[in-house]
Amino acid sequence: MTAYDTLMAFQRETEALGQIAGRLGWDQETMMPRGAAHQRGEEMAALEAVLHARRTDPQIGDWLGAIDTGKLDPVAAAQIREITRSFKRNAKVPAKLAAEIARVTSRSQGEWAEARKNEDFKAFVPTLERVVALRQEEGAALADGGDAYDALLQDYEPGTTAAELDQMFGALRPRLTALRAAILDKPAPAPVQGEFDEAAQLAISQQLALDFGYDLATGRIDKAVHPFSSGSGQDVRITTRTNPLDPFNCFYSTIHEVGHAAYEQGVDDAYALTPIGQGASMGVHESQSRIYENQLGRSRAFTGYLYNKMRDAFGDFGIKDEEAFYAAVNRIHAGYIRTEADEVQYNLHVLLRFDLERQLISGDLKIPDLEEAWNTRFRTDFGYAVDKPSNGCLQDVHWSVGLFGYFATYTLGNVYAGCLYESLRTAVPTLDADLARGDTSTATAWLRENLQQHGGLRTPRETIAHATGSAPSEDPLLSYLDAKFGALYQL
Repeated sequence: MTAYDTLMAFQRETEALGQIAGRLGWDQETMMPRGAAHQRGEEMAALEAVLHARRTDPQIGDWLGAIDTGKLDPVAAAQIREITRSFKRNAKVPAKLAAEIARVTSRSQGEWAEARKNEDFKAFVPTLERVVALRQEEGAALADGGDAYDALLQDYEPGTTAAELDQMFGALRPRLTALRAAILDKPAPAPVQGEFDEAAQLAISQQLALDFGYDLATGRIDKAVHPFSSGSGQDVRITTRTNPLDPFNCFYSTIHEVGHAAYEQGVDDAYALTPIGQGASMGVHESQSRIYENQLGRSRAFTGYLYNKMRDAFGDFGIKDEEAFYAAVNRIHAGYIRTEADEVQYNLHVLLRFDLERQLISGDLKIPDLEEAWNTRFRTDFGYAVDKPSNGCLQDVHWSVGLFGYFATYTLGNVYAGCLYESLRTAVPTLDADLARGDTSTATAWLRENLQQHGGLRTPRETIAHATGSAPSEDPLLSYLDAKFGALYQL
């Protein structure tokens, strides 16, 4: 075999082990007994030690050195690009540190859940201090004297810096706050009323997953506190959650996670268990979940279809017609929870986290001061006070499991989704008529052909540019929000 073939065979085994680690994480969120948390931490640490050893194996450097990159086709060149990036990056992180991060973050997830349940941030402070210290150490190792946060950001959005995000977010913030202020001066649409049976919610949720192209032959839907998608290739799982007073929580969590899952299920089978056999980045991944959930799932056309589904399942729930239902689905409302936020305010939640986590990694913000800093910033941005930790700095799982640098990709994904939707509407003139029948196939086929099937073949921004024909910009997202909510609220 050539050096390239030998390297790829080795890499496929590493990718397979990584998928096993992901499955352990899925189990921890869905089915693992609570008392197994300590042992699961040891299992995750042991597996991470094996993975780290493989990812830093000196043979990788030898194989890379023996490959004539000038003779590679585009797919092979992309594989080598990603293997080289991973090899150089992982080689900077000591094996002991990698295993300790896996051990601590696995255990801290359960400790976060307990603190959240008890509304006790102080009880979580020692654990979060340990997690942040480990990530600071990792960031310093990766940065080689540069910015530790930028180094951590590369795990989620390769090639992006905090300075670039600052510029983009700076352009978003004033227009979002102005739109929010104008809308909140208007009367709010009526919300849905009543209690909604869980079994009926889950039945509609599964139908929505199928409507958006989720393949249950290689997937499954379970419940979790925090909905997520896991896996790639032939095993891609999602979770959702239910609230008896808010069926939209279930429905749109499901559609959102199906966007992630459809991306993974849509990647070319030839790339399975290789570095490019998955999403190009978390920002690109988020573009799929957000365009599925918002531009498609919350559109006037598709909400008409959903309204009739809900009428069949629940009878009268206080909404008189499809137009009132569209307004209810897209209702701008006060709230604390990022995952339940409307399209106008969602990114303000993300910007808050982006700024605070940069301060945590730099050391400018200490963990015991995080709750106060969060609450102060929230009052400034949203105009009212946080009432309890589970609605404030304990609401998200991300920091407890060490995902520093992740939050920014949510807003970046919204920006990418805005670009994709602009191109999609031009490419599919029948879009509204299709969605009104509950038929998303023309939209999802366009996304699969132009973005999803290519996996990580291109860098994140190249992936969006390839699909849309132009470089990513925040302008399409802002124009979409202004047009949609300007019409809905008669601004």
